[in-house]
Amino acid sequence: MSIPYFFEQNISGISSQITVSEETSKHCVQVLRMKEGDVLQLTDGKGQLFKASILHPDKRATIVLIDAVSIQTASPQKIAVCLSLLKNTSRFEWFLEKATEIGVGCIQPMISARTEHTRFRMDRMKGIVQAAMLQSQQAWLPELHEPVSFRQLVSESDYSQKLIAHCENETKNTISQVKSASHPNCQILIGPEGDFTQEEIQLALKNGYQPVSLGNTRLRAETAAVVASSLLVID
Repeated sequence: MSIPYFFEQNISGISSQITVSEETSKHCVQVLRMKEGDVLQLTDGKGQLFKASILHPDKRATIVLIDAVSIQTASPQKIAVCLSLLKNTSRFEWFLEKATEIGVGCIQPMISARTEHTRFRMDRMKGIVQAAMLQSQQAWLPELHEPVSFRQLVSESDYSQKLIAHCENETKNTISQVKSASHPNCQILIGPEGDFTQEEIQLALKNGYQPVSLGNTRLRAETAAVVASSLLVID
């Protein structure tokens, strides 16, 4: 049986005692029926993985002892996927889950000219990302940002490689053709239902973005973002 795995933002070093969150406490005590001496794993989402044992089980404030710590090596390249908010929020949430499982380092919600739905619940979205990190047994929590406008995003980006995936008919390379380990970080833009406007595409090109193709079929926006995530993250 695998050791239960939880996210805790503030964890001290080895041999320290900490009180885990009420959410973690409730899951340990009421759901898993864990008792004094039982072992669990914790991560701070910053690459550290802690092995801990329960000193005092309590459904609101369980106290644990940090027994050991290990470090999960970070990816040498930071991948940022920028996806427009979608009309169907559940599809954007599905993308968040899958991008986290794949190992994307940064997720940037975006508002473009054809974005139809602009509501964004950061607390809910963070919860989805945290759950996906734990489910995939990772110790690095992706950066998740508040939505920004397309214009602000392309004008302020400082990534060494900048890509835009759009559906206009023009000569485009595939991601495998432009992907290079020489770039310490890479950012890709994925538009909403209806794609980017011509004005947005031209603005991106003016700001140093390379147009790329994600294949020969027309993809939903969230599917395109997951395909791009896979192609950029997985060797």
